[in-house]
Amino acid sequence: MAKSWTMNQPPSQSQTIPTPRRLLARVRDVMAGSGNPEERLNETVAIIAADAVAEVCSIYVLRAGEVLELFATEGLSPDAVHNTRLRVGEGLIGLIAAQARPMAFDDAPSHPDFVFREETGEEKYQSLMGVPIMRGGRVIGVIAVQNKTSRQYTEEEIETLQTVAMVVAELVSSGDLIARNEQLPADGNALLPLRIAGVGLNSGIGIGTAVSHHHEFHITNLVADDIEAEQERLRQAVKEMHGALDDLLDSTDINGAGEHRDILESYRMIAEDAGWFSRIDEAITTGLTAEAAVQKVQNEIRARMSQITDPYLRERIHDLDDLAGRLLQHLLGESTMAPDFPETGTVILIARNMGPAQLLDYDRSRLGGLVLEEGSATAHVTIVARALDIPVVGQVRDVLDKIETGDPVIVDGRNGQVFLRPGEEVQQRFQASLKNREKQLASYAQLRDLPAVTTDGVDIGLFINAGLLIDLPHIHETAADGVGLYRTEVPFMVRSDFPNVDDQTALYTKVIEQADGKPVTFRTLDIGGDKMLSYVGDSNEENPAMGWRAIRVSLDRPIMLRQQLRALIRAMAGRELRVMFPMIAEVYEFQQARKLLDKELERAKEREEAFPDVVKVGVMIEVPSLLLQLPQLLNRVDFISLGSNDLCQFLFAADRGNPQISERYDPLSPAILSLFSSLARQCDEAGVPFSLCGEMAASPLDAMALIGAGLRNLSMAPNAIGPVKAMVRSLSVEDLTGYMQTLYASPKHSLRGILHAFAKDHGVAV
Repeated sequence: MAKSWTMNQPPSQSQTIPTPRRLLARVRDVMAGSGNPEERLNETVAIIAADAVAEVCSIYVLRAGEVLELFATEGLSPDAVHNTRLRVGEGLIGLIAAQARPMAFDDAPSHPDFVFREETGEEKYQSLMGVPIMRGGRVIGVIAVQNKTSRQYTEEEIETLQTVAMVVAELVSSGDLIARNEQLPADGNALLPLRIAGVGLNSGIGIGTAVSHHHEFHITNLVADDIEAEQERLRQAVKEMHGALDDLLDSTDINGAGEHRDILESYRMIAEDAGWFSRIDEAITTGLTAEAAVQKVQNEIRARMSQITDPYLRERIHDLDDLAGRLLQHLLGESTMAPDFPETGTVILIARNMGPAQLLDYDRSRLGGLVLEEGSATAHVTIVARALDIPVVGQVRDVLDKIETGDPVIVDGRNGQVFLRPGEEVQQRFQASLKNREKQLASYAQLRDLPAVTTDGVDIGLFINAGLLIDLPHIHETAADGVGLYRTEVPFMVRSDFPNVDDQTALYTKVIEQADGKPVTFRTLDIGGDKMLSYVGDSNEENPAMGWRAIRVSLDRPIMLRQQLRALIRAMAGRELRVMFPMIAEVYEFQQARKLLDKELERAKEREEAFPDVVKVGVMIEVPSLLLQLPQLLNRVDFISLGSNDLCQFLFAADRGNPQISERYDPLSPAILSLFSSLARQCDEAGVPFSLCGEMAASPLDAMALIGAGLRNLSMAPNAIGPVKAMVRSLSVEDLTGYMQTLYASPKHSLRGILHAFAKDHGVAV
């Protein structure tokens, strides 16, 4: 009997399940063994099919002209070998090659991209899983397995097949199967797009022509003849630069309120920084021209700031580079720093990094995407791009060396990948993805004004997570019930000093006004870890996620917390104030934080200042120790919210920022879901509202599991509201809850596959 390396069926004691390592060793031995290349491929597909308990395993190899040719199969008709060919983008095999990523289908024939080839006899196979064979970032083939029955392939199975594909890639690329010249770029273009992995910083798909953002200033005159004249040139250039920045801020397509505007205004404030100006002026007094002085000061700033390890502070280098470049532009009389665009078509901008205003130098109506060699989610240019709805992929290694101006490029912001020089089929595939996405969004838009109520009449509260003013219009666009989590630290991170009470009050007032009567839960400063503020200090900890952060910083710096609470009290005058404390590890910490809030409420009362009508105080449960004090906590709070990201990583002792172990656990494990079920029951008995505002809530399948565990309020990214509402309106809570009660004692690593099967069987839209 064939052995399985899946986790779908538990083995009997007499069975031995081959581990991925054993399978890999067997394939490696075949690859290194005797026999011609095709014989080795034939032996390989037989091994994979047996170990995967699959009726079919096939290997397709890329040939010239973007054609995938069937080279070996176990299970399909032998006559199909070398006779079955698919263009890249054609059929499910071509789709896997076009998008250069693994895919699994439990009902392959019903997929709109399924293509039947009579010579293969594959219409009787229900399920298909395939992974690309890649070499040097290029797709050179596809491995696929198929089953007659509908099957949910596990993540472990997919990962194992990917690993096997790496071994097979050595043979495919060796030149023994097909000539090497078929695998080389022809006429400067790759046979398949070069797939470059990065990090998705803003979702969406952009298709266009690459333009490199690169500008060098050639300073030929370094020594000043007249120091006073150079100082006057500097003053005039600074004045011109300020005027140009004011014009940017008044630009019609970015003049709405939002964090992007706050960033540009703070950027403008940096440009007015007297210290920066005086350092340049001082450099002129040493005998340098104004432009040489700007360059000297900026080189010194870069050298000093490049030693900083904090990623947010390092990002500020690019803001200063941008400003220095703008000042040089005015000193040297150059009209713009932006390179010329092609005459027509959409442009994909390629850069090492950028300041926020540099993006605005370009024609936004033609800017289809941004690819950064560096970049981060907190970079100012990323936030401005998000406001302009431009797809962004960052941390793309050596991108400036790989992509040249004029190259056709596809940016896939959702999956964090860039395709260089894609063929026509690949472009058509992504164009189809864009159209399908538009259809999906249209279907979700039709649900906008319908309630999030299950088929058996259970109301589910759907809220958005926010941290930027530009997030708040999504409340109305999605008809969300409010803001379940407003991250107050984000505005603090774009400033060079701590905002005073008046500034904070103005910000929170804007937030509540844009919410237009819907509830907003403000989380107090969650700084530290990877969000340290420059004016608070860098603790330089070995394990910052479990170090001096969040409420620990606030209690150690009570003035900061009291000023924030004071601003919240003022902004919520005559309204309901909902404030939540993060990273609480014990009830004592909550009491200390609550005392500071009470002091500020008493202070406002003594001064006869306007007062919130209602004050509700809660905690975010992220630290497991607090779970052991839940009864005492429930007597003291008005609401509880789960921070699933931190709580899961602490429960499993698995750093989610470490790629080696970040996927080690699954939030849909029996341990997590049974814990959530217990928490929901205790909160319900105590009459304390209970919600979740982590990444779990954004996935329809995970959100379904949370509802089955007893949660009735979920907070998520705005773009998840539509898919989750569609799931809610197709779900029977009674059926799901009863079923999940039977799963909590399971020893399985994950219940994901089982819950996905439940959703399919019961018509739940996940």
